[in-house]
Amino acid sequence: MSKDDLILVTGATGYVGGRIVPRLLESGRHVRVLARDATRLQGRPWLQDVEVCEGDVLNPETLSAAMQDVKVAYYLIHSMSKSGDFRERDLVAARNFGHAASGANVERIIYLGGLGDPDADLSTHLRHDPESGAESGIMSVHRHTFRKHGRTTAKTTPNNETIY
Repeated sequence: MSKDDLILVTGATGYVGGRIVPRLLESGRHVRVLARDATRLQGRPWLQDVEVCEGDVLNPETLSAAMQDVKVAYYLIHSMSKSGDFRERDLVAARNFGHAASGANVERIIYLGGLGDPDADLSTHLRHDPESGAESGIMSVHRHTFRKHGRTTAKTTPNNETIY
């Protein structure tokens, strides 16, 4: 991956995404962010340094513009709603994203999932999170899976690039 390659970050209004974007920019990357509501990005110190694309992973028609010319996409979306079937919503969202990424020839998806002790009494929310990536088909695109464990993890690629 060259520094000129376009990176798409979803979940930029969240805790992890809001910290990954400036790290990518500091490393000289070209960044586009996808947000359901671009006004929620106001006040971010990096806002003027990124491309902003409005779209919703639950509405697949809004994803093609965001995916155009993207080489790497960070999928940092996780339903936090207490109403409805969040498991199904997460699966549909990840599936829509994976299909759009595949159709746009995105080379890599970096998917952030939850990690928990399978022997612990996890909430339904945490118990299903790792399943969303696998069941959705998002894993059909070459991807790295990061697990959140209270901190952001970086991975070094085979050609010694650090991805946050």
